[in-house]
Amino acid sequence: MNEISLKLDKRVAEGKKLAKLRDGGYVPSVVYGGQNVPAMTQSKVVETTKVVKAAGKHTPVHLVVDGTKKLAIIKDVDVDPVRHTVRHIAFHTINQNDVITTEVPIVLVGQGTSEAERAGLVILQALDSIEVKAKPAHLPESIVLSIAGLATEDDALMVSDIVLPEGVAFADVDQDMELVIANVYEPSALAAENEAAGGDATDVSEVESEKGTAAEASATPVSAEASPEAESKK
Repeated sequence: MNEISLKLDKRVAEGKKLAKLRDGGYVPSVVYGGQNVPAMTQSKVVETTKVVKAAGKHTPVHLVVDGTKKLAIIKDVDVDPVRHTVRHIAFHTINQNDVITTEVPIVLVGQGTSEAERAGLVILQALDSIEVKAKPAHLPESIVLSIAGLATEDDALMVSDIVLPEGVAFADVDQDMELVIANVYEPSALAAENEAAGGDATDVSEVESEKGTAAEASATPVSAEASPEAESKK
């Protein structure tokens, strides 16, 4: 895993002055950790945006705060709903020996190679991420599963199909291993359900009842943030 780094400068701008800071090409942030007083920081918007995309909320970031190195994870990102620009970030420092609990994305690969797709069936992803725990050096960027083996409507990918890397464990000791990650559907069934509901065909919560599966999240085709810090709204 490539090291993700970001240089932070201390900042004094608060409240209404944050708008001017952002207009100047900087993103305000705050660094929490341990018994230390939270540090108010800022960083250049271009570099910061790249780090947010690369790290998400699951990959450790190597911060340099006024010359001091710190290891942290992103706990919160506030994104402007109109401009889609990063408005504020909250970091939380961690230690290399800490066992971190965080969500990592589940990435499905093998699109177009499965027997199900070649037969005209549709594969929908029902679980986009899962909580794991590991030391920072062992945290995976994602959990990768292949859909190539799916063939019929009776097939599915479940949590039990995940092979975790060495040093990584599920955060929940009672993790439901039968939780569905992806299902196979007949297009006509989805179309009929969509017409009846007058909604999005990718929401298969009602179709699930016919299949007897246990998908917990709104499904999305395989081909296809937390509440903001109060300060970021000032």
